[in-house]
Amino acid sequence: MVALALLCKDIQSRSLQQTTIPETLLCEYWSYTTLFSNTAEPANQTEKDFKLFLLRSKNKTMVLEMLNPMHYNITSMMPEVMPVATMPILLLTGFLLLVWNYEDTSSIPGPGYCMGIGPLISHCRFLWMGIGSACNYYNKMYGEFMRVWICGEETLIISKSSSMFHIMKHSHYSSRFGSKLGLQCIGMHENGIIFNNNPTLWKAIRPFFTKALSGPGLVRMVTVCVGSIITHLDRLEEVSNELGYVDVLTLMRRIMLDTSNILFLGIPLDESAIVVKIQGYFDAWQALLLKPDIFFKISWLYKKYEKSVKDLKDAMEILIEEKRHRISTAEKLEDHMDFATELIFAEKRGDLTRENVNQCILEMLIAAPDTMSVSVFFMLFLIAKHPKVEESIMKEIQAVVGERDIRIDDMQKLKVVENFIYESMRYQPVVNLVMRKALQDDIIDGYLVKKGTNIILNIGRMHRLEFFPKPNEFTLENFAKNVPYRYFQPFGFGPRSCAGKYIAMVMMKVVLVTLLRRFHVQTLQGECIENMQKKYGLSLHPDETNNLLEMVFVPRNSEKCLKH
Repeated sequence: MVALALLCKDIQSRSLQQTTIPETLLCEYWSYTTLFSNTAEPANQTEKDFKLFLLRSKNKTMVLEMLNPMHYNITSMMPEVMPVATMPILLLTGFLLLVWNYEDTSSIPGPGYCMGIGPLISHCRFLWMGIGSACNYYNKMYGEFMRVWICGEETLIISKSSSMFHIMKHSHYSSRFGSKLGLQCIGMHENGIIFNNNPTLWKAIRPFFTKALSGPGLVRMVTVCVGSIITHLDRLEEVSNELGYVDVLTLMRRIMLDTSNILFLGIPLDESAIVVKIQGYFDAWQALLLKPDIFFKISWLYKKYEKSVKDLKDAMEILIEEKRHRISTAEKLEDHMDFATELIFAEKRGDLTRENVNQCILEMLIAAPDTMSVSVFFMLFLIAKHPKVEESIMKEIQAVVGERDIRIDDMQKLKVVENFIYESMRYQPVVNLVMRKALQDDIIDGYLVKKGTNIILNIGRMHRLEFFPKPNEFTLENFAKNVPYRYFQPFGFGPRSCAGKYIAMVMMKVVLVTLLRRFHVQTLQGECIENMQKKYGLSLHPDETNNLLEMVFVPRNSEKCLKH
């Protein structure tokens, strides 16, 4: 027994020192184990203890591993009867637990990754709730600078003025983001100006828009817009029902389209038909912007959107071809010089593609009917609810304009009207989001923002969080003092600000002054902005299935206005 004890001690010592055990020792050890395992009765207590150890060990391999703790093999410790599928299941469980407990290295607040479930849920929330509603939800949940995922890409949602100011003023945030397949479907992928995410192409196109929307074009717009409003108000029955209730949205869209067409294209068109097609195009744009790639592999899912886009593009193609024909046959080319003509010349020089030219003209004609018409619609509802505001506006109109038509030199004098427009866009914005993409690494308010990160600026929320004395009320007191532009950005600023921000302000003043001089507006059954059903998507629109969106136009001067 002394020999057995010394043998076991020698083997254990070599195992602990991680040295090779000679074959002679192993053979001697196996002889003892065979002897004791076959012996019926142990001769003494040492033999008894060793035999009991062998019986508990189940097999000789485990004895060696028990004697050598530095070389445990976890698989051999398991029962022999373990099912074949158990090990893969255990390994998969361990992997999932590892991923589940993975902590995102990003310090930016936001939902957890959670095995990829976090990105899936956040993207689905945007698709389900709409972009605007989802942004407000996440900012309320995680703060004014937070992170989610859209289409699997890290996306920041920011409603903090200092961060917005930084992003808007720097050129390395001049790109936008969206589904490539979605933008291709609507024609905006690397075409046009609105969602062109190629900075080089966008820079080449923007000067055409800037020239058309400022200078002589802006001055001419006042006269054109006044004439269009008067013409449409004289035909108010075309957008009124049998009770005399006016479809204000349709009226505004027709006025905006007519004005834009006269200024930028100059080809007669069917207003009512094009307005309907513009709405279909906008619905497709909003629906497809953030759709995952798999959506476009199932044709029946996007077929209706594809048709809506094609309907407008085909109509615009006919109009643009007519423009090309008139240019080519014109005796005096200066009579046809406008935005569309400049683009067509650029195409002939090889500076722009035909597809890009068509998309630029399409976007110029849909911009005002799409957003500005809804903005004026909201303004008229606010005027109807706030008679004191209407009274202040009418006093200023009478003092500045009087009985004549509004002129370009009146614009700077209409301070009450201007503050009313600003407060309306702050309180009930139409475009309350700006989408950008980081073109290089940067640090914003202490957070690292990597190149390629998507960014959504939640401007509408920022306008209700900072600076204004009564942010949750509609009151002109919010603009009684000058507002620093970092706290109020209805059109954005910097390299990618809205190219039409100046002409938009002038046009809204012209529409309000011309319309309010002739009519007092009333809503139906006390309908107001606050209880109106809305769609919070890429932009904010009223739900047009609501039957209470019409208004009553009451003539202020029966001798000059329509009688109902």
